[in-house]
Amino acid sequence: MTIATAKRTAFLAVAVGLLMAGCVTKPAPQSASLVAVQPPVASKPDPAGQPLYLSNPDDTADNPLDQALSGNQDPPPAFKHAEVDYATSEPAGTIIIDTKSKFLYLVEEGGKAQRYGVGVGREGFGWQGVVAIGSKQKWPRWFPPKEMVVREHARGHMIPDMMEGQIGNPLGARAMYLYDGKKDTLFRIHGTFEPKSVGTSASSGCFRMANNDVIDLYERVHVGTRVVVQ
Repeated sequence: MTIATAKRTAFLAVAVGLLMAGCVTKPAPQSASLVAVQPPVASKPDPAGQPLYLSNPDDTADNPLDQALSGNQDPPPAFKHAEVDYATSEPAGTIIIDTKSKFLYLVEEGGKAQRYGVGVGREGFGWQGVVAIGSKQKWPRWFPPKEMVVREHARGHMIPDMMEGQIGNPLGARAMYLYDGKKDTLFRIHGTFEPKSVGTSASSGCFRMANNDVIDLYERVHVGTRVVVQ
């Protein structure tokens, strides 16, 4: 094993160990509420009529890493993806995240919804509000909070300022970035390589999904989708 390979292997081991650490730098006050907002302001319509929003571009290219996923990428059985009856006044296409039951619902026509299990913020990191998907990324890069980098360096773990999208990345196979108007909230709906953490309260405010589920949801929603966190 070369020195470079050894360093990369050691870093991936540390990264996997940090999957439970969350993805924001500051806790949200318990039961804090974001001000209800409108979806991000559209710039101009694309040829298909779908608005283009102010954010990073959506990565829609095929990625060979999808073929590299192996092992169990499903959540615990109680949080398995399913189509369910779901009564709500929210229009079809809305995402509703029920932080108490730890389910994410994608509202459909006819009183139905796609239901997925999610991991939510641990005590002191929970929040509620209405936001929107401001960007979508396949195999997103992970930028660890500066506080985490300093803390882990003090423990002898060398963490770079950025980790490319890859197996073991704490953001998993997909990420949907939640915006409050034009502002990135720093909260994400993202995948995880720790699917057993779905259904728990362990993050720093982001919503983690099993990789198989986040890939499915990613294909069903678009930038600008309204997200209700309750």
